[in-house]
Amino acid sequence: MSLERLNPAGLSPATGFSHAVSATGGRLVLLAGQTGLDASGAVVGDTLPAQFETALGNLLTALAAAGGGPADLARVTVYATDVADYRAHVAELGLIWRRLAGRDYPAMAVIGVVRLWDEQALVELDGIAVLP
Repeated sequence: MSLERLNPAGLSPATGFSHAVSATGGRLVLLAGQTGLDASGAVVGDTLPAQFETALGNLLTALAAAGGGPADLARVTVYATDVADYRAHVAELGLIWRRLAGRDYPAMAVIGVVRLWDEQALVELDGIAVLP
C-alpha cells in the first residue's frame, strides 16, 4: 500500500493539507465523525482548539483500532460551527495536528455547519484511511 501526496505547482501552496492523495493497494477504513467527547460521552473543553485536540485524538484512536496510524489518513473532513473561529486558531490547530498526527497531511476540507449532534460540540472530524 502506498499513499502519494500530490501538490501541483499550478495550485496555491498547500499548508497543513495536501491537494490530492493517491492511494494504491491496501484496505480502506472509513472513520466516523469524532467530536471532543471523552470516554463518558461528555464534551471536553469549551474552546475550539481544546475540542479539536480531543476530536483528533478520538479519530486517531478509532484508526489505531483498525490497525492504522496518522500516515495512513488519505482524507479528513473538518466540520466547524464557526469557520471564522477555526481560521483565527489555525496556527494552534496546526501545532496540535503536527504533535498528534505528524506532517504527512491528508487531503482535507473545512466545512461550516450550523450545529453538530452534541450542541456543545464546536468541531467534528471524519476521515478515510488506506491501510496495507
